[in-house]
Amino acid sequence: MQQAVQNAVSPLERNITVSVPIARIEAEIASRLKNLARTVRMQGFRPGHVPLKMVERHYGFQVRQEVVTDTVQKTFAEAVKEQNYRVAGPPRFEPKPVEQGAHDVEYTATFEVYPEVGMGDISSRTVTRPVAKVQESDVEATLETLRRQRAKYERTERAAASGDLVNIDFEGLIAGQPFEGNQASNFTVVLGENRMLADFEAAIVGMRQGERKTFPLTFPQDYAEAVRGRTADFTVTANQVAEPKLPPLDAEFARALGVASGDLEQLRREVRENMEKEAVKRVRSSVKEQVMVALNEAAAFDVPRSLLDGEIERMRAAALQDLKQRGMAVQDGSLPDELFAERAARRIRVGLLVADLVKKHGLAPRPEQVRKAIEEHAESFEQPEQLVRWYYAEPARLAEVEALVMEDNVVEWALGRMKVEDRATDFDELMGTRKG
Repeated sequence: MQQAVQNAVSPLERNITVSVPIARIEAEIASRLKNLARTVRMQGFRPGHVPLKMVERHYGFQVRQEVVTDTVQKTFAEAVKEQNYRVAGPPRFEPKPVEQGAHDVEYTATFEVYPEVGMGDISSRTVTRPVAKVQESDVEATLETLRRQRAKYERTERAAASGDLVNIDFEGLIAGQPFEGNQASNFTVVLGENRMLADFEAAIVGMRQGERKTFPLTFPQDYAEAVRGRTADFTVTANQVAEPKLPPLDAEFARALGVASGDLEQLRREVRENMEKEAVKRVRSSVKEQVMVALNEAAAFDVPRSLLDGEIERMRAAALQDLKQRGMAVQDGSLPDELFAERAARRIRVGLLVADLVKKHGLAPRPEQVRKAIEEHAESFEQPEQLVRWYYAEPARLAEVEALVMEDNVVEWALGRMKVEDRATDFDELMGTRKG
């Protein structure tokens, strides 16, 4: 087997020509047909006694195709191993015409290789680490949220206000014409939860049961493409207004939240502990995101196009599945590559860089780190030991945790080489729940 090697236009693209003796292919075809004749069944012949000519007549084309495919795959693997290439993505094979009397067949393989991973200096980069302390007011605010989540709504004759549950019928028209999702009956909305557009909710505030109202609403520029920036005339009928009745903060409420003793102080302690744990997670997440951004910006290599195309396709499929689960009718071609290209490139670039850093600096996850991560996650479950066993029972689940621990190791390695500045942050800002 001989290979002629040359670079293509792309810095990561390679092109090799492989020659394979025709005699090698024919010998393999003959061998497979002979083996097939031992087992094939044909009417009128005993197993193992079918004439080779008949086997060749019936199965020759299929066997030839299989041998050629297998030979190309095998010789390609041998060629790239000989050249020490790390192939990224599937190759494109192109056969060359076979001249009469030739002893070899040739094909050309075009493919991309993984880049030589390089990274610039990150010592001048700064990570801002939020520092938040859970205040007593934060605990009380969380308890209030828990009460609102368990509110019961009672019908009222007064005008609708923020926090009320309103049942409505609505219809919207743009230039007198309907549009997708323009109407609904017996639709419920809790005012102030921002499940609807702010201007839509604001128009409902002040309506009473049985009242009908018409108002214009201009859709924002980041809304659905068909209506973004356009103005619709909505007609809304308030079928019912109900005000929330919050459960009292008492022993029964505490027991409903899992505090068997009904002790309110114990409830407050548990709420604080959970809030503090969540704060730690948010801080880690914020720091990790900043580190990954810095690594992406410091990466000094190209992303193979074949890997990028594959990642874009995976992200598109996931987005379509998510939209369909939300009840939105979308076509497969409605999400162009441009929506995912930047994030896909970053994901691949950071992934390659992380893998390189792990290899160079010994950052692979240690068993005790993985065990600790699983146990910490299991603490919030009623039977944590069962969850631990669940992770260790399936290699794929364990691999997910190992990948997260590996990323954490890379983050710690990077933080040791970057500037870290602590910034005082209140709990609402850290959790992204600050209003206004």
